[in-house]
Amino acid sequence: MTTTAPHRHRDTPGTGPHRVGLVAATAAGRRHARTLAASWSHARLVEADGVADALRTAWTTCDAVVAFLATGAVIRVLAPLLGDKRTDPAVVVVDEAARHAVALLGGHAGGANTLAAEVAAVLDARPVVTTATDAVDLPGLDTLGWPVEGAVAAVSRAILDGEPVRLVADAVWPLPALPPNVHREPPTGEHRAVGPEPEGGYRVLVTDRVVPVDDRTVVLRPPSLVAGVGSSRGVPAAEVDALLHRALADAGLSPASLRCLASVDVKADEEGIRATADALGVPLRTWPAAELSAVDVPHPSEVVRAAVGTPSVAEAAALRDGGTLLVPKTASAMATVAVARHAPRGRLAIVGLGPGAADLRTPRAVAELRRAAVVVGLDQYVDQVRDLLRPGTRVLASGLGAEEERARSAVAEATAGHAVALVGSGDAGVYAMASPALEYADERIDVVGVPGVTAALAAAALLGAPIGHDHVYLSLSDLHTPWAVIERRVAAAAEADLVALLYNPRSRARDWQLGAVLATFAAHRPPQTPVGVVRNASRPDEQVHLATLATFDPTVVDMYGLVVVGSSQTRLVGGRMVTPRGYRWRG
Repeated sequence: MTTTAPHRHRDTPGTGPHRVGLVAATAAGRRHARTLAASWSHARLVEADGVADALRTAWTTCDAVVAFLATGAVIRVLAPLLGDKRTDPAVVVVDEAARHAVALLGGHAGGANTLAAEVAAVLDARPVVTTATDAVDLPGLDTLGWPVEGAVAAVSRAILDGEPVRLVADAVWPLPALPPNVHREPPTGEHRAVGPEPEGGYRVLVTDRVVPVDDRTVVLRPPSLVAGVGSSRGVPAAEVDALLHRALADAGLSPASLRCLASVDVKADEEGIRATADALGVPLRTWPAAELSAVDVPHPSEVVRAAVGTPSVAEAAALRDGGTLLVPKTASAMATVAVARHAPRGRLAIVGLGPGAADLRTPRAVAELRRAAVVVGLDQYVDQVRDLLRPGTRVLASGLGAEEERARSAVAEATAGHAVALVGSGDAGVYAMASPALEYADERIDVVGVPGVTAALAAAALLGAPIGHDHVYLSLSDLHTPWAVIERRVAAAAEADLVALLYNPRSRARDWQLGAVLATFAAHRPPQTPVGVVRNASRPDEQVHLATLATFDPTVVDMYGLVVVGSSQTRLVGGRMVTPRGYRWRG
């Protein structure tokens, strides 16, 4: 399969090909602007005959503007240029001392709120965001990543004010947590037009259908539709676009719910199809003819098979990943279109929280926690992040020893269509929840892995540089692995002269195994080989202990510690463990 993504006019500021214009009037402002320009290759200082002209130029030529000016001056210049918040550039204003980065215009739609945070991070300033939903930690209806129509301001206000709001969806979609006053009704299971809300009621509709909208209704457009497209060579984009929109309109479907256009791979470079996808802002996915020929379709054609190697292009491409055919192939002079509806896919984010300290938790982990409607994890790990969860987040916490239960619960919630975050300490893929969860996850859900700082990395940083060369992770817990197997692995690591990082080294029930393991290493390494143990790395009661194979006392270790056994090359330098890389220039 080949996927071609269209160019997006509005990428996230600071993370892609997003043109940021910098405007400054004073020496201090220009100095701050140069700092941003040095950090972001996509940012440039915009200069003109005067600061007002520079602002106007940046407004018309850039996707976002950072103005090192007073807010009043920026407002007076830009007010006559304001058009629509969906197309106007984002504007962030920074004061003379670079103490604050104010999201002035385009907070959600333009990305100014995100841009303000990124500007503040570079300049060591404080982001100022006044959007109501952000101020009270609620997801804005226009920030969910889906097209939104209708009375966004009125319904958002009702949500903020705690008024009853109905969420009506045709199926369970992986939306983030919403506050308790938003009542999620059971999915109808039917995609039908919905009439106006009874007088006085607010609602959020999640549907790909064209529905009547009043001044108390918001419609979210989920990415549920795939349009298969076939064509003759050289088909005009206008013809593809007109045929597609006519087919959708006749079926009562919204173009805003298109997930992608799909076709056979020989059409991957067909300009008329590509241009249509670009205009719609969706990717073009193409499949080999052999794969499409295996898809069961209602209207196969031997003429099409002879031309491209599959009896169907439009219908087969629309149905390639399953779904229900809503619009059978319909043709114009040079194009063919079919449309299928695809069921929602739940979302499982497997999130590593790091070793414990909040500043060692990745921004991506925080973003996934705030995106989730359901959070699953060990109770003590969930407690670490409760302050990050949005109001309305459902928490499924359990105690030690319930790993399989947590894995099954997280996968079940995602399979039911929810947005789920399964959390674990360190990196979720290292002796943690990723492996058991993925044993149960199947193709019905999307899985996102969020790496975290492992206990080994946190401990190594405190000990010095013990893993500067080859190393191995070993768990000494025989709860799921027979001790005989662990012994063989330890012996292999000792003989291979690898630095060893020992997880689960010792507990009340396993008080002799660590000593036996250290004896195995001592048989292959000098007695002065450094051994370090770090307990509760990065947490308030953090402890670091250094010794050697000859002097190390296993009784100082418990399940909250991680033991690092050096190789024969590891040395203590300045009170720190160092395993040399053996660079040639060290002669």
